[in-house]
This record gives sequence, C-alpha cells and structure tokens, in this order.
Amino acid sequence: MTNSTELPLPLRASAAKRTEVGGRGLGGTNPSPQPPSASRPTPSRGGETTTAGRFSRALDSDMLYSFRRSPVAMLSTAIAVVLILSAALAPWIAPHDPMDLASLSLLDSFKPPVPMDGSDWSNLLGTDNQGRDVLSAIMYGMRISLLVGFCSIIFAVVLGIGIGLLAGYAGGMVDALLMRVADVQLTFPAILTALLVDGVIGAALPRTMHDQLQIHVIIFAIGISLWPGIARTVRGSTLVERNKDYVMAARVIGVASWRIMLTHVLPNVIGPVLVIGTLGLGLAVLAEATLSFLGVGLPPTQPSLGTLIRFGNDFLFSGQWWVTIFPGIALVLLVLAINLLGDWLRDALNPRLR
Repeated sequence: MTNSTELPLPLRASAAKRTEVGGRGLGGTNPSPQPPSASRPTPSRGGETTTAGRFSRALDSDMLYSFRRSPVAMLSTAIAVVLILSAALAPWIAPHDPMDLASLSLLDSFKPPVPMDGSDWSNLLGTDNQGRDVLSAIMYGMRISLLVGFCSIIFAVVLGIGIGLLAGYAGGMVDALLMRVADVQLTFPAILTALLVDGVIGAALPRTMHDQLQIHVIIFAIGISLWPGIARTVRGSTLVERNKDYVMAARVIGVASWRIMLTHVLPNVIGPVLVIGTLGLGLAVLAEATLSFLGVGLPPTQPSLGTLIRFGNDFLFSGQWWVTIFPGIALVLLVLAINLLGDWLRDALNPRLR
C-alpha cells in the first residue's frame, strides 16, 4: 500500500525535471551555454570605419557601378575633365598668352594650322587676324565661358530651389503667385529673357560702370532666365514630400517650417536638381556664347568662345576657316560632354531606369 503523501509516477517525473532545470538556471553546476565569442559582434574602431568604410561603400555604390558600365558616361567625363582642366590651367599650360598685346605681331596673322603649307608648330591651330594663337585663345576663352556658365547655373539653382521649396511647402496663394510668375517667364525663350535683362540693365547703368560690371550682368541675365524650370521641379517634389510621415512628425514636435524645408525636405528633392543643374550648365554656356556672338555679351578685352566665333566668322569664307571652326568645335565638344554626362546622371539617379 502506497503512502498518501507520495506523488504518482508522472507527477514525480515532471517535478524532478522542473527541479533539474531550475537548479541549472539558478546557479547550478551546469549553466546555460553562452554563444561562442566568434559570433559576438566586435565593436568597431572609429578610425577604421571613417575612411576605409566610406571608400569601400563608395566603390560598391550603384552610381559608380552604373558609371563603369556606361562607355558614353566615361568618355563624356574624360572629355569634360580635359576641357575644364585645360581652361582652368590656361595661364600655365597655354603655349602663348593671347591677352598680352606686347607679344602679338601682325606679321604672324592668319598662319594656317598644322599640317597645312606655311604652318608653324608653335601655333598648332594657326593664328587669327591679330596674330593670336588660336589654341591659346580657345583655352582662355573657354575659361571665361565656363566661369560665366558655372556662376549662372549656381545662381539659378539657388534661386530656383528657394522659390520651389517655398511654393511647394507653403501652398495656397504663395504657391499660385510664384508659379504664375514662373509660367509667364517660361513663355519667353531663355536667350530672349537674357537679352531683355541685359538691355534693361545696360540702359540703366552708366556706360563706364556697365563695362566694368559686364560679366556680372551676363551672369545675372543668364541665371534669371533659367530658374523657372528648376523652381517647378523642386515645387513638384516638395508637394509630394510635405505630406509624408517624417514631415508630419517634425511639424507635430514643433520644428520650424524653414528648418523642415532645409533639413528634411531639401535632401529628398536634391536629386532632380543635380540633373537639371548639370544640363543647365550646358545651356548657360550656350547662352553666353550666343550673347557674345550677337555682340551683347562680354567685351572684346575678355573674349569667350562666342566672341572668338564672332571674330572668326568674318573670315570664314575668305580662306581663314580655322579662326572660327576650331572655337566652334571646342564649344560643341564642351556642351555635348556636359549634356551626355547629365543624361547619364538622370538615368543613374532614377531607380526606375536601373
């Protein structure tokens, strides 16, 4: 006969099992196994991840992979880099200084390019009617064209981003007013707007002051003609971003509107602006060349590519074709390389085209 206090066999087995498990977990001799040290993440050192980690991530980025897979992008980048460096380093690498009047001689005028008869290796692309080396004049002229183009597109991008962010985030009457101004300006061609702005400023300023500020006037005229497209693009992207959760959360916690636009919305709309800015650089260079060709651009003392083409156009059908053809080829290569690079950048930043 069994004792009344003795548990049945299944209950005794269950109690013994619980006691064994509890003893192990509460300080028994068989503690629970720890994961091996190899599986534990070792803390990384800050110095090792700041440079090497970022460099490795940059090499593995989708944009760099797309760049390596695009021969057109690599070729256009190489051409653009060569032209930009030759323009930036023109005072040091140009064969001659076309701005130094003391070194010019009319006896050296209209030398043909190599390898034509009467050519000289010291003037690889020939000389113009004043005896200036055409290659050196192209390098110096491209320097001025790129300076005007970069400054103009930077001005247009800053103005377009500011107006687009304000119109898209504020909405209402502010949006309607700013976009109607942009729509009115878009009805005029950019070159006509630049001509109008340059003419108005030229009539308002004294002649001497206008000559001194001519390059600033051209930069302002070209930049003010390119901002509407940038503003409309930024405004459309801002309308999408302002209703997302992260913007609503920033509003709820009391973040100022200007800070939301600059630190939250702007980083998410900057992608299309980079594409438009790259393509706009080519348009700005072309606009400056057009204004200079028409005679309302930079003065002859600061010849750009458009000015060189205008000077050489007078001798195009008299046999000295190189005076205008070579600056024209340089302008075409520069704008074409920038546009091809902008097309690749648009495809690389658009996830639907990957």
